[in-house]
Amino acid sequence: MAVAVVTDSTAYLPEGFADRRGISVVPLHVTVDDRTGLDGVDVTPTSLAAALAERRAVSTSRPSPEDIGAVYRRVLDSGADSIVSVHLSRELSGTWDAARIAAEQVGDVRVVDSRSTAMGLGFAVLAAVNAARSGADGAEVEAAAVRTAARTRTFFCLETLEHLRRGGRIGPAAALLGTALAVRPLLHVQDGRIVPLEKVRTTSRAMARLVDLAADAAGDGPAGIAVHHLCAPQRAAELASRLDERLTGGEGSLISEVGAVIGAHTGVGVLGVVVLPGGLAPNPPGA
Repeated sequence: MAVAVVTDSTAYLPEGFADRRGISVVPLHVTVDDRTGLDGVDVTPTSLAAALAERRAVSTSRPSPEDIGAVYRRVLDSGADSIVSVHLSRELSGTWDAARIAAEQVGDVRVVDSRSTAMGLGFAVLAAVNAARSGADGAEVEAAAVRTAARTRTFFCLETLEHLRRGGRIGPAAALLGTALAVRPLLHVQDGRIVPLEKVRTTSRAMARLVDLAADAAGDGPAGIAVHHLCAPQRAAELASRLDERLTGGEGSLISEVGAVIGAHTGVGVLGVVVLPGGLAPNPPGA
């Protein structure tokens, strides 16, 4: 592949997607108490959930420019002519900035801010791979990622806003949305930031509202749909089934568990839906 694609671990692509499509993934760092590990490598969703249940101190941090630069050099040494590196929103993490510094040191790298995370990022990564496999050059692959990221809509429901507040991803005033008894806050990603959208009572109503929001975002045509969760596989499967029934133009929902970095800020029980109106361009022949 003349243009290789790199992303970070917060894309949370469904299992096997990265390997099958030749995507290199740079893990973010997760610290539990005083021990730091790699997202998805040393710290899994299960171990994160256990740490949160025990009320242990959990924090996250970006990979260093050196970490990312090592991945870039390995990819280029493996035969790629150039790299398009697509990352979670710079409003949520310093990962994009670290990638930009690494790109300046290595060269032949274009860095994209997806202005999103999870499959809001992941769909952009997949679009970049499809473009690269069709023979697009670096500028065209970058443009495919940017266009796709801009089309995605991300909605999610939390059990509590406390983890987002502690991590500084949402302000104290917004966190008051989640203080009332039985209220389930709904949020979305807007301009690269996590923003409160509305609040509903009970988890069942929150799930129904996620379906409504996804249907409105998808419109009448085909759409790419991804469902995310943390330690809630049955509810995720139910949500995916409802979405598949509701969205007549849908392509079938992908289900992917978020990892420790996103989970540390959302908490156990999060449910999310990412919508890509129009869906992805078809894979090129032989992809």
